[in-house]
Amino acid sequence: MSIRRRIIDYARGNNLRHFWRLFRLQQRKKEGLFRDFFAFMMSRCAHRHGGYIGPDAVIKDNLTLPHGLHGIFVSRYAKIGENCWIYQNVTIGEMNRKAPAIGDNCLIGAGAVLIGGIKIGNNVKIGAGAVVSIDIPDGCTVVSQPSRIIGEKQENG
Repeated sequence: MSIRRRIIDYARGNNLRHFWRLFRLQQRKKEGLFRDFFAFMMSRCAHRHGGYIGPDAVIKDNLTLPHGLHGIFVSRYAKIGENCWIYQNVTIGEMNRKAPAIGDNCLIGAGAVLIGGIKIGNNVKIGAGAVVSIDIPDGCTVVSQPSRIIGEKQENG
């Protein structure tokens, strides 16, 4: 990464390198004082960026946050697959200690709300401002409030 790019990312508050390092260290620790310390430091770092990712959230590699952690809330019970894109002000919330399980290669638009113990399939696109509280099958596009599936993937058969 060029020096110019690093300076721009730092000025915007998008430099999450330290946050992700703390998150991975905290995930490796099973319990005890070090896990609590890393969770505290991760929480402070996320607070600086204006968001929250629960210490027990399961996030596979390559989560992309194009606007940084600004306004993003991820429940500690959430599971997020690989290669997902999450834009600003997204809430992945819990209800009765159950949070969404998001598949691989998903895109979640700005201001979307996903809540409850729902399953979001692979290759799903959730539009900006959508409120999702139902299961979404693979390859769909979801928009509106309440959620409406508009682009279901067609099976050849």
